[in-house]
Amino acid sequence: MFKSKENKEADDLLLQQIKENNMLAFDALYDKYWEQVYNAAYKRLKDADYAKDITQDIFLQVWHKRHDINIDHFAPYLFTAVRNNVFKWMQKEQRFTPIPELLAHLSVAKDNADAEVLRKEFVIKYEALVNTLTPAQQEIFRMRFHDDLTTKEIAEKLNISRKTVQNQLGKSVSQLRGSLDLLYFVLMLHVYN
Repeated sequence: MFKSKENKEADDLLLQQIKENNMLAFDALYDKYWEQVYNAAYKRLKDADYAKDITQDIFLQVWHKRHDINIDHFAPYLFTAVRNNVFKWMQKEQRFTPIPELLAHLSVAKDNADAEVLRKEFVIKYEALVNTLTPAQQEIFRMRFHDDLTTKEIAEKLNISRKTVQNQLGKSVSQLRGSLDLLYFVLMLHVYN
């Protein structure tokens, strides 16, 4: 994502100047990396406004914590900050990428030798968890999170009330949340690294 080796010395000098309250040095780093940070956030969120917000937050944190944080490599620091902020936003908004899309990203991760093994292991564990749900919950859960249908669309397809769909999803997610969050987090780390 970022070419940290080529620019490390220049970034280190700017970071030192930022610690000394040099706003021009901050502007230089901001101008240098803003687009890359924004693109990384947008790639994961597919939402321009949230990607801009996350980008702004990352740079604001750098400025506000300039006296306290020690950043050895600025570019990798930004990459980690993007990933962490996107994940926090997804948790907060309870908006997750549909499972098939994550698996597709993992499948094309050619530079990761463990990608196929990880994908297969994830699918096995994920299916085992989903299979612990009742048949009705499984169907609704898969329609929502595999097919990315809305609760209204699911209700129409199954000829049941939207409230029933929401209740079943709530029960399913509640039952699976801890295990799925852990599996999802591990997969996200591999997909987006």
